[in-house]
Amino acid sequence: MNIHEYQGKALLKQHGVPVLEGVHCTTVDQAVAAYDHLGSKVVAVKSQIHAGGRGKGNLYAPDSGDLVMEGGVKIAFSKDEVQTYATNILGNILVTIQTGEEGKLVRNLYVESGCDIAHEYYLAILVDRENKSVLIMASTEGGMDIEHVAETTPEKIHKISVDPNAGLMGYQKRDLGLALGLTGAAHKAFAKALTSMYGMFVSSDCAMLEINPLVRTADDEIVALDAKVSFDENAEFRHKNWDDLRDLSEEEEVEIRAKETGLSYVKLDGNIGCLVNGAGLAMATMDVIKLYGGEPANFLDVGGGANEEQVKTAFSIILEDPNVKGILVNIFGGIMRCDIIARGVIAATEALSLDVPLVVRLAGTNVDEGKAILAESTLNIHPADDLAEGAQKIVNLIGGGN
Repeated sequence: MNIHEYQGKALLKQHGVPVLEGVHCTTVDQAVAAYDHLGSKVVAVKSQIHAGGRGKGNLYAPDSGDLVMEGGVKIAFSKDEVQTYATNILGNILVTIQTGEEGKLVRNLYVESGCDIAHEYYLAILVDRENKSVLIMASTEGGMDIEHVAETTPEKIHKISVDPNAGLMGYQKRDLGLALGLTGAAHKAFAKALTSMYGMFVSSDCAMLEINPLVRTADDEIVALDAKVSFDENAEFRHKNWDDLRDLSEEEEVEIRAKETGLSYVKLDGNIGCLVNGAGLAMATMDVIKLYGGEPANFLDVGGGANEEQVKTAFSIILEDPNVKGILVNIFGGIMRCDIIARGVIAATEALSLDVPLVVRLAGTNVDEGKAILAESTLNIHPADDLAEGAQKIVNLIGGGN
């Protein structure tokens, strides 16, 4: 789950990380009023979308597609400039390196006080699942070109691994600060800010915290000028306030509907729809599809207790993707009964007038009953006895594969 920069800044401030004063705006008038409220001669006018690269992005008119303005983050030196930039940003499509060509409609704006920047740094805190640790990365090369730095001079990105059981150690903060060339008051301020960031990362169940840039001011203060925050949705039960932070307009409508129905759905770029029960089995199903030369169109986990209606909804969600040329159903019945899945598959196929190839692999509880239900139907359903056979069949039926 992602949140906007202005929300991330509020969270950072709450945990003691220095940030500049700013105002969240949704209209041009609010942005102009924010300039007066901040009392700063120089302000940053920042588009708010769930994607990076805003500074280098371009804004386009949603109807004509005409270029409106280059850059989704602008520095304004007057109230008139704030009005101009806010007008050009709000209601237009921002296309960045992370949004893809379709871009994102900008509905939110953040007007932030100016800062006397002496140097820009990059800092990110991530979950390193492979090493069961928290990874902290930092670089002296902060700013809009960090992707280029990572690609061409990776040695300029310094990394430390934090054991979550031990926590962030003093020597790690010291060593990372020295690697960034920080000394004296700036080094001390960095260590304090990093302690607060790590505390926020853990207590808020973050999946990622990225500050680009993290800056050193002329007074050797360390300030977070950006905040890209995402949460681990597995911890949602611990954070009732996340509903207030969620911007549904930034999420895929179909993923929202899936969540409301109790399904876990993520759209992908392939052409084979997947309907599976269990996250691990869903991942394995996608891997085997790729093994046989196919490309999964989605991750869809119906869970262990889905009913016929949920199965029907799952099918309708898969079929809303125009790229889907075939569907593979892979069910291992534990809590989930194969006969219920079979009835749901038939009901969905009939109701939705399914016209793409459908391969169904059932195993586990009531598997014989499930297979019999499918066999007795007059629908064009292709059975499979195991996952490999199912993946091969669906790939061949849509004319692909190795």
